[in-house]
Amino acid sequence: MQAEPKKSQAESRAGARPAPPSASLVGEEYEVEVGPVAHGGHCIARTSEGQVLFVRHTLPGERVVARVTEGEEGARFLRADAVEILDPSKDRIEAPCPFSGPGRCGGCDWQHAKPGAQRRLKGEVVAEQLQRLAGLTPEEAGWDGTVMPAKGDKVPAGQVPSWRTRVQYAVDADGRAGLRRHRSHEVEPIDHCMIAAEGVSELGIERREWPGMATVEAIAATGSQDRQVILTPRPGARLPIVELDRPVSVMRVGEKDGGVHRVHGRPFVRERADGRTYRVGSGGFWQVHPKAADTLVTAVMQGLLPRKGDMALDLYCGVGLFAGALADRVGDQGAVLGVESGKRAVEDARHNLADFDRVRIEQGKVETVLPRTGIDEVDLIVLDPPRAGAGRKTVQHLSSLAARRIAYVACDPAALARDLGYFRDGGYRVRTLRVFDLFPMTHHVECVAILEPAGKDS
Repeated sequence: MQAEPKKSQAESRAGARPAPPSASLVGEEYEVEVGPVAHGGHCIARTSEGQVLFVRHTLPGERVVARVTEGEEGARFLRADAVEILDPSKDRIEAPCPFSGPGRCGGCDWQHAKPGAQRRLKGEVVAEQLQRLAGLTPEEAGWDGTVMPAKGDKVPAGQVPSWRTRVQYAVDADGRAGLRRHRSHEVEPIDHCMIAAEGVSELGIERREWPGMATVEAIAATGSQDRQVILTPRPGARLPIVELDRPVSVMRVGEKDGGVHRVHGRPFVRERADGRTYRVGSGGFWQVHPKAADTLVTAVMQGLLPRKGDMALDLYCGVGLFAGALADRVGDQGAVLGVESGKRAVEDARHNLADFDRVRIEQGKVETVLPRTGIDEVDLIVLDPPRAGAGRKTVQHLSSLAARRIAYVACDPAALARDLGYFRDGGYRVRTLRVFDLFPMTHHVECVAILEPAGKDS
């Protein structure tokens, strides 16, 4: 006689019946008072039962009807859209973009807020992350709480700066270009993106059809007239003939290897910052706001104050933006080591900095390459990690190198705050923090923190 399978304790307690699934609350509506802004482009509210709501398309202090877009009974929190504004904030405006709003394009978070209010909200998020994750007040971080707009972006309410020099359009089943809806693969077809830079808009991506394509990325360099389109075909689809309103080079993403391959034209665009021209190939990373590269280089160099003869590190160096700026300033007696994981970015960095004899670029992950170099002491460090940040292990290693100053460039305030806590554990303090609004209408910011040894006199 075969033995019956042994029941788990959970099955025994439940009488061997699986627990019923929690009921979805999607579509449920709640009238709520909206609380503070939270990291991610939404505000916090609570249902009458005390369940947390992350509500988009609203502002602190408003009373709204919030419709649940994600979540179920018993969930730690629900996501929702404000579908009716009962008591509007004085900072609310009519969204300038016709594709913005609940269930529409997810590219922007704050179209419904005055520009000054957007920057205040971003400042509140940065302050909250610093306090919660690093235990730092703005004063302790050397920050006055200001979120600075880029030059030319300070526009009146109802106007939108056209800043995005790289736009990836999604393509729907009918071949229409658009942008994805918030937390969705669904495509919102558009005829114009208001935050797209003029060089992107003039290509006319939205005015033609893209049969068989999954995405179309448009790049408009700010350091030259170079324009590039990167096509990602759906499986088995053939590339269309690309005829746009301006001359472009065309690249494609390979179906098998995921690499970016040249179809025709230059396989790179030329960007310019800090008086130098940089080659950026195969859709490689470059700051998306036309003023961002110069703004960040200036902030980093003002914070580090490089000296002739310094030894410097540029980590996550991309195509060599900060390495080039450092090399210019440390002179022939100084040296710069850049570390970057992307093979094509390393090729570009080596090309871009070939005129500096004492600049070396190594390929690989920072946490792998840096210990291999045998470097045990440096004067200056720049790190510009991806959104996830550098992490504890890397920060511990950097803290051991006795750098006079460290510049941390961050696109995510949560990752920055966490890593600043690790640097504090390693004996460093924040000397200054500057926050820049280089992504208007979205919840994103760019931060530059300058650190120094904690025992150093101010």
